Order: sequence, then C-alpha cells, then structure tokens
Amino acid sequence: MIYLNNAATTVQKPPAVAEAVVAAMAGAGSCSRGAADDDLAAARSVASARSGIARLIGFAHPERVSFTLNATMALNTAIFGLLRRGDHVITTDFEHNSVLRPLHELERRGVIELDYLPADASGRLRMEELEGLFRPNTRAVVATHASNLTGAVTDARALADAAHARGALFVLDAAQTLGVWPVDMGAVGADVVCFTGHKGLMGPQGTGGLAVAPGVDVAPLVHGGTGVRSADPFQPDAYPEHLEAGTVNAQGLAGLAAALGFISETGVDRIAAHETALRARFVERVRGLDGFRVLGGSDGHDHTGVVALDVAGEDSSRVADRLAFEFGVATRAGLHCAPRMHAALGTLGRGAVRFSFGWFTTEDDVDAAADALAAIAAGR
Repeated sequence: MIYLNNAATTVQKPPAVAEAVVAAMAGAGSCSRGAADDDLAAARSVASARSGIARLIGFAHPERVSFTLNATMALNTAIFGLLRRGDHVITTDFEHNSVLRPLHELERRGVIELDYLPADASGRLRMEELEGLFRPNTRAVVATHASNLTGAVTDARALADAAHARGALFVLDAAQTLGVWPVDMGAVGADVVCFTGHKGLMGPQGTGGLAVAPGVDVAPLVHGGTGVRSADPFQPDAYPEHLEAGTVNAQGLAGLAAALGFISETGVDRIAAHETALRARFVERVRGLDGFRVLGGSDGHDHTGVVALDVAGEDSSRVADRLAFEFGVATRAGLHCAPRMHAALGTLGRGAVRFSFGWFTTEDDVDAAADALAAIAAGR
C-alpha cells in the first residue's frame, strides 16, 4: 500500500520511534511519581520531549510546554481555558472541527460571540476583511497554521499582529505544520501553540500538547493529581503541572522525543522542501485530468504537502475506494473535519479526495498515485 494519508497520521516513522516506545514499555515507570530508576527514566523521557518541542518552536520556556493526548485536547484546553462570558472570538473558514466545535459549544452556551474570516471559492483567506471583524470585546483570534484540506499556509504573523494591536490573544493550531513547516513561536507571534505528535512530528498517537507564552494564563481543563504540591486543594499554578493532571503518557512521549531528535537531525526546512516538491510534482501530473479539479491550487498561499481533488459528479469516497482496492493507494475522502472550507470551495455535498505526502513518500509513490488517477479518469 502506498500511504498518502499523512495529514491524518504518519504510518511511516523513523525506526527510533518504535524502539524508544518499546524500551519505555519495558523500563519506564511513573513520571513525577517515584524516585526509583524506572520512574526517573520516565521523567527523563518526558523532559526530553518537552525540551525538544520547545527547541523546535524556538521557545525559551520548556516548562510551559504541557502535554495532552492530542491537538484536539490541547485546543479545547486553550479555548475553554482562555475565554470568558462576554468575549468575542475570530476564527477562519480554514479551521478543523478541533477548533470549530469547542467555539461552537461556547457560542451555544451564550458564553462567546463568534465571527469567521472567510475563504473565497479559490481557497484564499480574505485577509482584507480581517480588520472589520474586530470588536471592543475581541478576546482572541484562533487559527490553523495550514488548512488540512488544501495545505494552504495561513499568514499567521498578520493574524497575530492584528490581534495584538487590539489587545487580543493569538492561538495557533499547528497540528498540520509542526515538523513539516517552520514554526517559530516568537516569529509567528503566537500566545499559545497547540500541536499533535502523530502527524508531521512522526511520533506516536496519544501525544500532543500546548505551549503557553509567559504572561498568558490558561485555566486547567482537567483537575487532578500532578505528583507535586499534593496538599494543595487546587490545581498547581506552576507549569507544566498546571495543565497536566493525571499520569502522562511516558511511553508515547519517549517515542515523541525520538521523533523530535530525528526531525532535528534532518531539518524542518529539508522536510518542507521535500514535501512541497512532491506536491508540485503531483499537481503537475494530475492538473487537467478529466473530471478532477485541484482545490485551492491557485489561491496565493504557500502549501504544505497536501492536495485535495474535487471529483465532478461523483462522491469522493468511491474514488478513494478505487484508489485503495484497485491501485493500492491510501488517501482520505470526505469532509476531513473541515466543513466550512468545503462549503467555501463548493464541495460540501460530495467531499474531496485528499492526498497528503510525508518525509518517507517517494517520487515513485507520487507517480503511481497520478497514474492511478489517470486510469480512473480514462475509464469514466
């Protein structure tokens, strides 16, 4: 199987990731909950992952990197932990349901008011409309760093500058970019960066987290044991325990630390160049195929290694099934948890077929996928 669903999760990972997980399963105890060698081994692997994330995003405060199960939990932690009754929030049409659904829930409860920076039919964010969305009570701008549907990279710095000029916070969803696109927390201007470990970072599922800038306080989403300050009746104020109730996934974070080491050695710029080159090769091969349209292909954004195709007159899942069962190419069909983006692009009713490339994807893989599409197009 040629695996081209890396925007969902990376299956092909550096060998060191599995090795680290197995070693931790065999010898890691409970992080921050014991002084035996096994417990200290767990603490060291978690600390290594924490410092690795901080280095990757240029963040000088690794203690303010708190781990969660995934980006969804990190975004829920940030959104529910920052927003209060009467706040106004701006988000975008690019967003994944991990951003949209927590915001919709707070809007339904009457806690916040919500506006969207729209995308046009070409997949371009209408940045010129951003200024008009701000209100006196705007508390935060929450935005993805890249669309998980088209791969379009947002102008995060412009979003952050606009937010800060009005005293608002900027929360960045880096689930689609961390590990495959440069993410510098300071350069981007993010107050909170949320991430997952199992996509571009090539780590295990069940790992993720958020980095919170000094001076920004996020109220805990979960309260409980932390291994420190046990006599305190409330969640500790100090990070990372402030947002880390319960025993962390030491085995998964050992794998994430190994993945971060691989990324550091390889270089994010090199990974980004590889994936964008594959994207360009694929787009060149499939552009003009009868019945297929590249979504967001001329939107003026930079792109990660993601391509979504609209299939004229046919449900996207049928094409994805043919790719998998007739040609051995794994993709993802449907709405990709991005309903507003599909609505902007006119594909809400039928979805799209998404191809997402990774560091271990080869040019031969890309060509095989393009050949499969050409065969499907010729037979339609």
